[in-house]
Order: sequence, then structure tokens, then C-alpha cells
Amino acid sequence: MDVIRKPEGFEEEKLFILPDYMQTELSRSELTRDLFVSDIGFFPHALHHYRERPEGSSSHIFIFCSEGEGWIETDLNQTLTLTPNHLAVIPAGTPHRYGAHVHAPWSIYWFHLQGGHTAEFIRMYGMDAGPVHLPIGAQSEFKDTFDKCYVLLSDKTYSLPIHTHVSQSIRLLISSIGISSGGTAKDKKREQYLELAIRYMTDRLENSIRLPELAKHTGLSKQHLILLFKEETGIPPIEYFLRLKIQKATQLLSLTGFSIKEIAASIGISDPYYFSRLFKKMTGSSPSAYRSIPKG
Repeated sequence: MDVIRKPEGFEEEKLFILPDYMQTELSRSELTRDLFVSDIGFFPHALHHYRERPEGSSSHIFIFCSEGEGWIETDLNQTLTLTPNHLAVIPAGTPHRYGAHVHAPWSIYWFHLQGGHTAEFIRMYGMDAGPVHLPIGAQSEFKDTFDKCYVLLSDKTYSLPIHTHVSQSIRLLISSIGISSGGTAKDKKREQYLELAIRYMTDRLENSIRLPELAKHTGLSKQHLILLFKEETGIPPIEYFLRLKIQKATQLLSLTGFSIKEIAASIGISDPYYFSRLFKKMTGSSPSAYRSIPKG
């Protein structure tokens, strides 16, 4: 007896595939070209579900398993089991195949994304490192966002404003999942180091600190600490410390009647002229000009 394999065609399934003309339009539109949905669907209790793409897909594939089990195999000869409440991502261009478990076939929500920003989201949140467990809140958000986007796309396929709204909704969904799932143990450790360093800075805004002092407090080498800050914030730790000082200064300028000299001293800068130059460099305004800007 031949093995039954079905790419689609399940009872009560939902399936939407973007027409070629709209795919071309979205790839050219300023507001959608960096991320848009090309395919979206829901396959409930998908017995015999199977897909194989030896050359990979031109889209990034997101698969969320809500019930049952399935498996995903990539070109790395790595077979992953997808169980309830887990999300798996297959980056574009990755040869793969996947299917439902024979005895407990999965129910899956899935969508395909195109555009350069998708790969950056996947990289930022480590979504290509293996299935990600979604907390209860993220599960509800995923299903709600899916349902809304599916209805919008199905009803108004031709509408660029609708596709733009869907694009923004999916962006928010991915970033919410990335934050709520918390990343890997390594990511959490990096975050702990970063928070420890920033807390140390925040408690000492009225003083000066040096890199060796900060590194010793966090338990990292100076080089490792610099690398961590550049990767997570885009700037070195001491520059980040100066920005915290200036951020505090903006609050004092807005909320108090302290003189500029007093504010400079309160954040550990004894020279008000240096403070004014630094403030303007980081905010684009002098302290006195910033104070005169209407707030609220």
C-alpha cells in the first residue's frame, strides 16, 4: 500500500495564497516590501500532512503547533519534533521536509513571510535555533493575530492598506513572541550581565566610572563587556553611561528649576561648558534651548 502524503486538503482547513500580481505590488511598496505575508493557513488534525522542498522556499516559514505532533527535517540532517504550543521557523532557502505524526497528527497555524526584515527578526530573536515554546499569553496572541490577518487577507486580497496593516500586525506578533519566549539560556545570561552593568551605572549617575571598574562588577573581561554592549545597544559601555547621564539631565531640565551648572554637577560633570557641549552633541539642542521647548 502506498504511503499517503497530503500537502493540503484537510477538513475545515483555512488556506490563502497571495496572487502573483499582489506579491509583485507588495514587494515594491515602501510599507510592505521588507516584510509581507505571501501564504497563510490553518490545518486542523492534519493526518498524512507532508511537505518537501529540496531547494528550500523563497519565503521564511513559521509553523505553530496547537495540538498533536509533527516533525521537521532540514538540510543539516537534524530532525525536530514539534509538539503543542511550540513555534518553529524555517528560514528561506533552507532545504527541508516536514509532516504530521502518524498517530497524533498535528494541528498547525502557519504563514510564509517575504522581505529582508524577516531574516533580521529571526536572527534577533534566535528563532532558527529550534522550536520555541510560547507562553499562554503568546499562544492567545498568535491565534488572535492569525485569525484577524487571515480574514482581512481573504476578504480584501486586492487592498494595499489591508496588506500594510497585516504586515505591521505580524511584525508586532513576532517581536512579542521573541520577547515573551525569553530566548535561549545563553541569551538570558547575556541579558543578566547587561542588566547588572546598567543598574550599576544608574546607581552612580552622580559619579564617574571607568571600564575596568564596571567589568569587575559584572565579572566579565573588558573586551567581553564592550562586545556585549555593542551587540545589544550598538554603543560601548562608557558612551551608554554618558547617555544615561544626559537622559537624567533632560528630566531635571524639564521638571526642576535647577541651574544648568547645578544639573551638570548632579550628574557628575563639574565643567558646565563640557556638559553643554555633550548635551548638544547627544540631543541636538543646548540645555537652555531644550528647557524652553514646550513639553507634554
